[in-house]
Order: sequence, then C-alpha cells, then structure tokens
Amino acid sequence: MNDTKRNWIITGGSRGIGRSLVDQVCAAGDSVMVLARGATQEPWTCPDRVHEIGTNITDPDSIAAALDTAEETLGSIDVVVNCAGVHRGGRIEHLTRADWDTVLATNLTGTFDVCRLVVPRLGYGSTIINVGAVVGFRGFPGDVAYGAAKAGLSGLTQVLAVELAPRGIRVNLVVPGFVDTDMTAGLSGRARDKLVSSIPLRRNGNPKEIADVIVNVANSTYMTGTTIPTDGGLLASFGSYSGETPLYETTSRTAKVHDIANTDS
Repeated sequence: MNDTKRNWIITGGSRGIGRSLVDQVCAAGDSVMVLARGATQEPWTCPDRVHEIGTNITDPDSIAAALDTAEETLGSIDVVVNCAGVHRGGRIEHLTRADWDTVLATNLTGTFDVCRLVVPRLGYGSTIINVGAVVGFRGFPGDVAYGAAKAGLSGLTQVLAVELAPRGIRVNLVVPGFVDTDMTAGLSGRARDKLVSSIPLRRNGNPKEIADVIVNVANSTYMTGTTIPTDGGLLASFGSYSGETPLYETTSRTAKVHDIANTDS
C-alpha cells in the first residue's frame, strides 16, 4: 500500500470505471483532476479532493489547457489514467468511415495526445495507466473500430514503457472484460447472455473491481510495459465468442450508435 498522497489525472472520470476509480483514490486521500466532456451526474464522495474540467479528448488544445489547469491546481502530476472512451458498433459493411474516425480519435489518438502532452510534466516515479478492452486482443463481430483502437493501445503502451523507463516513468495497460457500465448497456440481451456464458467465472465484472486493479498497478513500482487482463478469465480461456450474434446489432445500413464520449472505456 502506498502511503504517500498522490495527484491523479483521470480521463473519462465522470462515469463507469473512471468514476469508480475517482471515488476510490480520493477516499484514500489522493487528489484527482477529472478530464471529461460531460460533468458528473452525481455528487463526488469527497468534493474537496476532486476537481473537474471539461475536456474534449479529440482536441489537443483542449487537452493542453486542461493539463495546465491540473498543474496549477494540483501542483504536480503523479498518476495518469486514460479511461475516456467512445463506442460505435456494427458489422463492417454497416460501419461508416465517420464512425471509424470517431472511435479512433477518442480511444487511440486521444490517449496518444494525453500521453504526448503530459509526459513533459511527469517526474521520476510517475506512472501512466491505459485502459484497454478484451476486444483489442480477441475478435468480436460488430466491433471492428473499437477493437482496432484498443489493440492500438497495446502497442502504444509497450513502446512508451520502454521509451520512458530511463526517465522513471512506468506505463501499463489494464484490460477489463465484460463490465457493467453505460457502454455495455448497448449490448443486446442475446449477445449479453452468450458473452457471459463464455467467461470462465460465468459473470460480468463491476467498475469497482477494475478500479481496484488500476490502483494496484499504480502502486506497483517495478511493473512497466505489462498488460493486466481483469476479465474473469476470458482471455485465458480457449473458448471465445462464437460470432453467431453480433455484439452490437444494426437494424439498417447505419450502425447502431452507443456514444458516451470521454466517459469510460
């Protein structure tokens, strides 16, 4: 357990996994700057240690301004968690180029921009934690854009881990499985049942369970370049989603959209 109080930046901290993480770290006495497009809908559990700034993760100028504010408010930055996410689902023939661009801009390019702009502000012993997804490692039909973006986070994490190690900055990737958030609420009932049946623990996860792992990774001072699945055994199992039912079904030529930009992964 780390007894030193730290300053966190959490993108997408207003809902889901990000919100659960904010509540946990501020309850432990740390301070947090939340970067999210939308304000939280519920009061913070410790409002004296949580600060919010509206941020468009797809806009580098917005990110830079938010980081300036974070430094001025917190004084230093110790932990950065890239948890912001947006989803566009649908079979590839129904997915538009605009859908693809939107998903990549937030989930991959947005994370790159946060890392690019925050690294000069980080000191020795700081850490960056990216939040991936199982679909970045295993194919799920109807998730080509999201899967490609999350797969990209794996390469980004490993390269940055090696690149930043001489400066004492650690970079790791936490990979949640099927977690109950606003984003997974877009799944059809049939797809949800099929997916849960393929998880060895035979249940979905909850945001607090993922937040617990992120905190542990932040505390692990000899860990960098590591991928940490937190998925009920899904990636470890030989079975996978069969593909018979798309995770995100479409009813027309336009992909069904479930968009919670800059909220959680």
